[in-house]
Amino acid sequence: MQSLAMIENWPVPTAAAAVVTSDDTLLGTHGPTAHRFPLASVTKPLAAYAALVAYEEGAVELDEPAGPEGSTVRHLLAHTSGLAFDEHRVTAPPGTRRLYSNAGFEVLGDHIAKATEIPFPEYVRQAVLEPLGMTSTTLEGSPAKDGVSTVDDLVRFAAEVQAPRLLDPRTVLEAQTVVHPGLKGVLPGYGHQNPNDWGLGFEIRDSKSPHWTGLSSSPATFGHFGQSGTFLWIDPAAGAACVALTDRAFGSWAAEVWTPFTDAVLAELGASR
Repeated sequence: MQSLAMIENWPVPTAAAAVVTSDDTLLGTHGPTAHRFPLASVTKPLAAYAALVAYEEGAVELDEPAGPEGSTVRHLLAHTSGLAFDEHRVTAPPGTRRLYSNAGFEVLGDHIAKATEIPFPEYVRQAVLEPLGMTSTTLEGSPAKDGVSTVDDLVRFAAEVQAPRLLDPRTVLEAQTVVHPGLKGVLPGYGHQNPNDWGLGFEIRDSKSPHWTGLSSSPATFGHFGQSGTFLWIDPAAGAACVALTDRAFGSWAAEVWTPFTDAVLAELGASR
């Protein structure tokens, strides 16, 4: 795909990108796709997927208590537990506000580790990384932000989410469906959003503006971006997913180049149909 070459003009030391379709066809790659990049918050979808494996295995239930009083596993996955961004401090009653929370994902990881009697990073490896052949991906530390991976590995994950083998497709559909609709909140780097829709570990685009995906991205688009200059989006309307990883911290540069890049990718996908 010619559009992927746009990453050469990004003001970053290193970048790699790829597009994979819902039928697991790799449409194109650009850059060093085997290079390991810190994922920052793109770690969260991997952690969430492992949590959903734990749910399907019967180790946890989505609506069992977890985190602050009144909070559940579902609340933690959907950033509605009331926990603060980076502190284990309650700032709102569960289910009342969309408070994006690294602390919430850390509590989630601890909860699943206790339920499974397996350290959460090891559980992620056994439940997600190993079955998908993601041999270059590691999680050493916080399930909110400490993953390291490659474009090659995240393509495998993006293909899995589009055509699930590790999970029941109905579970994955639930993960990309809004939890607690209508809640306001801040999308880090993009300001207040009303509503600030989220699924189970995946951010949902809907009508958010501004946003890190494209102006032409469908409202059903879901995924995540990271403060290390990384993103993964899946657009069901386009039948494809895109991964882009860099080694420059998120900033105004990303807001300027990511949207036209995604629009170019989507235009090329549409033209190829």
